[in-house]
Amino acid sequence: MSSDNKPTPEDYALIFESNKAGARILDELVVRFGAIPSKSSGIDRVLDQFQYAGQRRVIEFIVSRINQANGVNDDEIIPVNVDE
Repeated sequence: MSSDNKPTPEDYALIFESNKAGARILDELVVRFGAIPSKSSGIDRVLDQFQYAGQRRVIEFIVSRINQANGVNDDEIIPVNVDE
């Protein structure tokens, strides 16, 4: 993708925050892919955590771009412990 066609943080905010359909889609993505994995044991727990981390990363990327558009620095965001 050339830098001319690269979406800006404002594009993400426009689609996922300002647009009602986009906001609903983001909500669904968070529910579907942001859920904490089950408390399996052994290697299954490790694999579940890796899958969760990969899915969660996409959501965090989108939210990070929306935050950038709104002038929020990612360093100002307090991380949440997923094991709580």
